[in-house]
Amino acid sequence: MRAPLPTGMAPTSSTPRSSLALRRIALFEGLSDQRLDLLAQQCLWHSVEAGKPLLLRAEQQGEVFMLVSGRVRVTTYAANGRQVTFRDSEAGEHFGDIAAIDGGPRSADVVTLLPSVLASLDRAAFLGLLREEPLVAERVMQRLASLVRQLSERVIDLSTLGVQNRLHAELLRLARTAGVAYNQARLEPAPRHAALASQISTNREQVTRELNVLARSGVLQKEGKALLVADVARLEAMVSQVRGDAG
Repeated sequence: MRAPLPTGMAPTSSTPRSSLALRRIALFEGLSDQRLDLLAQQCLWHSVEAGKPLLLRAEQQGEVFMLVSGRVRVTTYAANGRQVTFRDSEAGEHFGDIAAIDGGPRSADVVTLLPSVLASLDRAAFLGLLREEPLVAERVMQRLASLVRQLSERVIDLSTLGVQNRLHAELLRLARTAGVAYNQARLEPAPRHAALASQISTNREQVTRELNVLARSGVLQKEGKALLVADVARLEAMVSQVRGDAG
């Protein structure tokens, strides 16, 4: 018997239950057509509006979710109500595998940022896939190792850097994710100040002040709905200097 769907989620018959959608998922790259067809039949398919919860921290559910289209945010809330954001996931990524692997409760909340189409695979089917497809298991291990490195770096930043420097580091991460060309990176749409604040554990007002400082210095430029990092090299130097000093 399948576990109940998280709040805000509903199966949809309009989503094609075929391997075509799963080919967009990086975790499944290179799998045979036969395997992808089987996975497509094992999955539940969901169409979810923006702003809906997918996973809730501490709930006992073990499905793994594949994001076919849309965008989600992995986040949680501190005891004082402040939102702490871990990362955003784009189409082609998966999430929920930590609880699936160890059988424990969810470690974070996940909410949709955009209307999203997802496929979910129950824990037993996911663990069977890992046993039968070593390449998929290796990719899961690599992803988990990457998450550990990211979280370790974030703990160090939160412990040793001031708000200004944490914002510089987050903007540099976003710039590299967006892609750097000719010493510039375009963040579109521009990250919301409240979202940046939740990423670096501060408040929106402090983020706004520091962004204005960077704009006046020429590191950032506002272009319509986008934020242009106009001097990535300078931002990198600022982050490297303070991390070196902190170490």
